[in-house]
Amino acid sequence: MCNSVTVIDASVGHIITTLPAHNVYELGFSPLGTCIITWQRPGKDENGDAIKNLKVWRVLEAGSDAGDDEHNLVGRFVQKSQTGWNLQYTYDERYCARVVTNEVQFYESGDLGTVWNRLRVEGVTDFALSPGKNHTLAAFIPERKGQPAAVKVFNVPNFDAAVSQKSFFKGDKVQLKWNDQGTSLIVLAQTEVDKSGKSYYGETTLYLMSANGGFDSRIDLDKDGPIHDVIWSPNSKEFGVVYGYMPAKTTIFNTKAKATHTFALAPRNTIIFSPHGRFVLIAGFGNLAGQMDIYDMVKDYQKICTIEASNASVCEWSPDGKHILTATTSPRLRVDNGVRIWHFGGGLMYNEDLTELYHVTWRPQSATTHPLEDPLHPMPTPHASALAYLGTVKTPSKPAGAYRPPGARGQITPLAFKREDQGGAAYVSNGSLSLGLGANGFGKPRKREVPGAETVNDGIPGAAIGDDENQSKAAAKNKKKREAKKAKDAAEKPAGLAPTADGVLPETEPSPARSPERRDRKGHERNRSRGQADPQPRSNQRRQEPLRPHERSPHSAAPPAPALNGVTHKPKTGTNTPTPAAPAPPRQEKTPEVSVTSPESGQAPQDKKIRALLKKLRAIDDLKMRRAGGEKLETTQIQKMDTEDLVRKELYGLGWNGDS
Repeated sequence: MCNSVTVIDASVGHIITTLPAHNVYELGFSPLGTCIITWQRPGKDENGDAIKNLKVWRVLEAGSDAGDDEHNLVGRFVQKSQTGWNLQYTYDERYCARVVTNEVQFYESGDLGTVWNRLRVEGVTDFALSPGKNHTLAAFIPERKGQPAAVKVFNVPNFDAAVSQKSFFKGDKVQLKWNDQGTSLIVLAQTEVDKSGKSYYGETTLYLMSANGGFDSRIDLDKDGPIHDVIWSPNSKEFGVVYGYMPAKTTIFNTKAKATHTFALAPRNTIIFSPHGRFVLIAGFGNLAGQMDIYDMVKDYQKICTIEASNASVCEWSPDGKHILTATTSPRLRVDNGVRIWHFGGGLMYNEDLTELYHVTWRPQSATTHPLEDPLHPMPTPHASALAYLGTVKTPSKPAGAYRPPGARGQITPLAFKREDQGGAAYVSNGSLSLGLGANGFGKPRKREVPGAETVNDGIPGAAIGDDENQSKAAAKNKKKREAKKAKDAAEKPAGLAPTADGVLPETEPSPARSPERRDRKGHERNRSRGQADPQPRSNQRRQEPLRPHERSPHSAAPPAPALNGVTHKPKTGTNTPTPAAPAPPRQEKTPEVSVTSPESGQAPQDKKIRALLKKLRAIDDLKMRRAGGEKLETTQIQKMDTEDLVRKELYGLGWNGDS
């Protein structure tokens, strides 16, 4: 950690002064650059008292009193939290303020040892001073004891009553964003937990308030999902919001919370206006690809270009409104650190790679000192570093695209797997954080299946049913097997159930896999239903049970008459009663033979060997082309190329004549 802070005049590079500040973690300048504020890690002194770790230094050249270690120190405070550590100044640096328990304390910038005024608000946790010429303050009070959260606007130093107020629920913390003129305020309310279960990151809500109390409203967003970014335009008349589940939606609103323009859906989470308000940059950083879209706000929001700035952790417009600075910094990413400067028309102007880069920013300058005029003429000349970098960038021969499993290749991408901006279905949250499968969820959706019912094969989502042309080889092969099996089962089923010439169905043998007890279960249940007073033993019940109608032979004897008064009447037998003949054995029909074929069943082993060797030759040719294009190959790939002669010799030995 550094033991001092050095202040340098950026115009000439001279050191102005060195501040004896140890273990500094944060620092910042006052609006006019007359003071530097530093924050050190909290600690305690020898007596156990908290160290005043927030210090305010005046930027002065060292004079005759340079021997004093803290000759530039004008104020110090105890500030334990690193969140909201800095003092807030009015635009003219007349006053500065900081929040403490239940109040906001104001100081005159020339005397930081005495509290000039206090704003007493029970439970206040955050505030924001207006950057405009009217000294206005917005204070935030979170939810407490069932009371809603609130944002109150006061005029400094009239703290008797708020000039504007907005109350709302679902507000654990807020971001207070004033426009440059200090006339309107955006309140971005956030909760730590989303009670509806739609998001891991809580809920976000947007409100708009005027400084004079004439207008306040909730901003209605027409797409579900979080609010990724919101920012005012430098003209203070409009602001942009990026919101919704990916692909996100970007909309421009006026000071009455009315939408004036909506951009196309895209995976974006950042919006930045140029210093003059002429252009707007909409980008996707963080876990997104790093694409930046530039639009002209004056020419009907016409899109100028798209810049690829992958892995960028810093993005800023230059003060002249014509260039964009992007950088990859540590510890956000410890590889590929460096700085790049782009022209807003899409060209790379400067590039510098660094081993470790912690921060980079433009030197602050007023946009009024850089009139925009015609930004596209003349076009600047790229730096030599940009040309050298562009010379090393390889243009891909063909887009790689998304991975598709073998069973889905050669088919149209289902709508469930397309982004909304590519024509897919809109994201629908099921209100649960579990792995629910919705309209565009992943995995196979659950279907209600009835045991014993015929299953329906839905096929691949999005593919036409029965479309053989779009099927892959594996799918076609499996389809042939299924059809052959169905044909075989259909042929065996009528053969096993065909009646004989006498109209008798063949008897079916009981399955050997089932035990005698399970085979006789139905008979036992049928006998038990007759009553418990059956005198006959169980062994005789099955034997005397009458045959079911479909089991009787046309020539079999009639069943005995039912018992009357305990006497069973038997049919009379005589000489004329024919003796029933034994049933003829069932006639066995010949089962048709069904052959199952596959695409590779007719190929000889020699043909398979030739195909494998030809595949090796194609891989070797591909490696040759990659090496000819300047790509550095691995040792195993070079060894594979050396086997080309052996592969060709083996091919000719198998009788290959040179045809693919």
